[in-house]
Amino acid sequence: MRMPEWWNLPAGRQAGWYINQSKMYFVYAIRSVEKNYIDVGMTSDLERRIKQHNSRRSFATRPYAPFVLIYKEAHPNRVSAREREKFLKSGSGKEFLKSLF
Repeated sequence: MRMPEWWNLPAGRQAGWYINQSKMYFVYAIRSVEKNYIDVGMTSDLERRIKQHNSRRSFATRPYAPFVLIYKEAHPNRVSAREREKFLKSGSGKEFLKSLF
């Protein structure tokens, strides 16, 4: 018997799985203007998320602000966006992002 796609999601995410299937997600990469740092993330509201990074409201990226957007991709659902985000955070993915500039 094949298990449904939401089966392997953490319990808190299973409840919202059906709702989130209709939302568009973005995978993005930002580069620090002042330091040698690239961050990759995923969001359903790209403009809001970039503003959060640049206003230093994201704890992990605070020391590296300000940022410029260097790459973005649209995905039809959270699952495919997360897979792509994981690739871009890998060594091969980081090399791909570095080749863009």
